[in-house]
Amino acid sequence: MFAEFKQIFNPNNKDLQRKILFTFVALFVFKLGTTIIVPGIDVDSLGTNNLGFLELINAMGGGALEQFSIFALGVMPYITASIIVQLLQADIIPYFTELSKQGGTGRTKLNRITRYLGIALAFIQGYIFSFAFISNGTPVEYMSFAVILTAGTALLLWIGDQITAKGIGNGISLIIMAGIIATMPNMFYQTWTSLVDFTTTQTLLFGLIKFIIFLIVYVAIILGVVFVESSERRVPIQYANKSTSANASKNYVPFKLNSAGVIPVIFASIIISVPGLISQVAKNDSITLFVSKYLTQTSVTGFILYIACIFAFTYFYTFFQLKPKELAENINQNGGFIPGVRPGEETVTYLNKVLRRITTIGATSLSIIAAIPIIFGLFPSLPSSVRIGGTSLLIVVGVAVETYKQLSSELVTRSYARGRRK
Repeated sequence: MFAEFKQIFNPNNKDLQRKILFTFVALFVFKLGTTIIVPGIDVDSLGTNNLGFLELINAMGGGALEQFSIFALGVMPYITASIIVQLLQADIIPYFTELSKQGGTGRTKLNRITRYLGIALAFIQGYIFSFAFISNGTPVEYMSFAVILTAGTALLLWIGDQITAKGIGNGISLIIMAGIIATMPNMFYQTWTSLVDFTTTQTLLFGLIKFIIFLIVYVAIILGVVFVESSERRVPIQYANKSTSANASKNYVPFKLNSAGVIPVIFASIIISVPGLISQVAKNDSITLFVSKYLTQTSVTGFILYIACIFAFTYFYTFFQLKPKELAENINQNGGFIPGVRPGEETVTYLNKVLRRITTIGATSLSIIAAIPIIFGLFPSLPSSVRIGGTSLLIVVGVAVETYKQLSSELVTRSYARGRRK
């Protein structure tokens, strides 16, 4: 890793340095935008300072939602739209299914539809958030606030596209990661002030021990996320036109332990936050009491629902991306087979079995990572932002690993090109 880091500053890699610099400048513009409050908003008129179920959305937006900035919605509407479009491709709407089979042209159309849907969702969410957060506003003011928030999301999508095209990594993912990283220092500061008491030497020592344990848990979560993200099950493939030599044995189909990534956790968080958002908009005491008692992550029923959603979405998203039947057909068409398994239905059954097993382990890992901070957040001395720590770290580490892989690939490509010129 350190050798690759040094290669970045190689004079021959100036184009790569420009890409990295462009990425940092774009992310700085994003962070700057999170500090710009929506015009016409009086901070004292905000209806709530306790985000509760919206903590994750606030963290992914770099704290923009808490102060109702122009980037308050972040890129969450686009993520929701992309999930919806992917679900519609699963033989739900034939038009979307056909587009998914048309290669690059179909992907371009699907991407355009996703963006239009994301902008529409941004306007709807912006109007709802304006109504929920702003007290004593008029319908025209709520509408104007929704338009400004929608424009902020559209600008973020454009910045993400520019990072993807001219920078390093996936722009949308990096914006989410940058937002989370920006909120982490405040979370650790709040935890420090909550745990460490300077009143007496004994309380100070006890507080330091609790804070160290807190840090150890977070380091363990990071190590766990790295392990899950890098683990895979390799199914060997033998091709009829190749010998059983050492080189042929390297052919395999890799199944990641967590093929669904962080999507199940994000989607589960969205589902569990919907009742809370409805109660905040309705401003009904009975609804609010019911939601806070039964449908929050800190309640027993809400916690069980949250974990169940993670499991369900992990299975659904994994089998949506990795279709064993199509994979078996592709292997057979290329003249390949799994040693000891007959082509056809037996191969499909075998791949289904392997995928179910590793998905169970992956879903369990995701659930544990997401659950640990929630359990820690039950302690009254810890701030509410701790509850989303596992999900945040899962996103940050996952994006960081993917960006590192792309950066390594860029360095290898340039090194190989220079070697050929010599």
